[in-house]
Amino acid sequence: MNAGSSAEILTHVEPGGVGVITLNRPAKINALTDTMLGAIEDALDRWEDDDGIVGIVLHGTGDRGFCAGGDIASIHGHGRDDPAASIDVWHREYRGVLRLSRFRTPIVSLLDGLAMGAGIGLGGHVSLRVVTERSVVGMPETLIGLTPDAGGSFLLSRAPGELGTHLALTGRAMSGADALVTGFADVFVPATVLPDIPHALATGGLDGVRALAVAPPMSELDGARVWIDEAYRGDDALAIVARLRALEATGIAEAGRSADDIEAASPTSVVVTLAAQRRARALPDLESVLGQELGLVSALAGQHDLYEGIRARVIDKDRRPAWSPATLDAVDVDAVLARIDWDAHL
Repeated sequence: MNAGSSAEILTHVEPGGVGVITLNRPAKINALTDTMLGAIEDALDRWEDDDGIVGIVLHGTGDRGFCAGGDIASIHGHGRDDPAASIDVWHREYRGVLRLSRFRTPIVSLLDGLAMGAGIGLGGHVSLRVVTERSVVGMPETLIGLTPDAGGSFLLSRAPGELGTHLALTGRAMSGADALVTGFADVFVPATVLPDIPHALATGGLDGVRALAVAPPMSELDGARVWIDEAYRGDDALAIVARLRALEATGIAEAGRSADDIEAASPTSVVVTLAAQRRARALPDLESVLGQELGLVSALAGQHDLYEGIRARVIDKDRRPAWSPATLDAVDVDAVLARIDWDAHL
């Protein structure tokens, strides 16, 4: 039966009492809008106290991915003159992330294809997170002048060793196997099995879904742990880049490419993100990290680099952002970090 739907969010209930929420914006790889967040909230409101709902499945329509992130073009549209509008959307999104993480009914997210940024916020903190051979998972915010958010910095800060620091600073994406290693996902299933998940959830609960899992391929990211842990220690982004260059000189080409990625990202975002990762490690729970993230994005919302990064990647697509300051060594680290309310609350 239909539980209700809107143009960009479709909801229905499968036989056995599994509610299905479908992100339905395939032309934009299901990028989240404020309207979509509201429709998801409405579905959760309907099902939260419904004893006939035994589980919920979150997935995206189309063959390109679960969710490519937030609708960052709308942030650009708000302009530097109205950053409060963007902050309001982030605040709503983060409250939704926390609600999903605490929802009494089991929720399974299908992180098939692209699952980036706000898509991790939506599907990365639920009861069971499923990846496939097609999954491309990541937090690429430093590439647009922002910082990993929507609970992304919580997951990154708790990844083994310095894997999360590497991913946070470079904006690199992970395979499904990598996502299992870093704690962004729980089980790996073949993409062909995804249609069976609602029935498995209805008949066997979360264990029924886990029973569909297969052994994942090898994780290339896990294989790079030794040099990643060596390079990304400490609190100084310039020192990290220097160690990556030194490792490149020993023949580790991937270290050099990682240094290239960091140097191509917004220098201000790299500095902020490194500090955020270190602080997030010491915070006790998802709610406190989401509060910190709200302080971070609030500080960055009116800044040049966010709008320049979105312009270069999404609006004009020239991939040639003019960051200000342009290089890591030109960032006044103390001044940048002093602008942030590190103790913000949702």
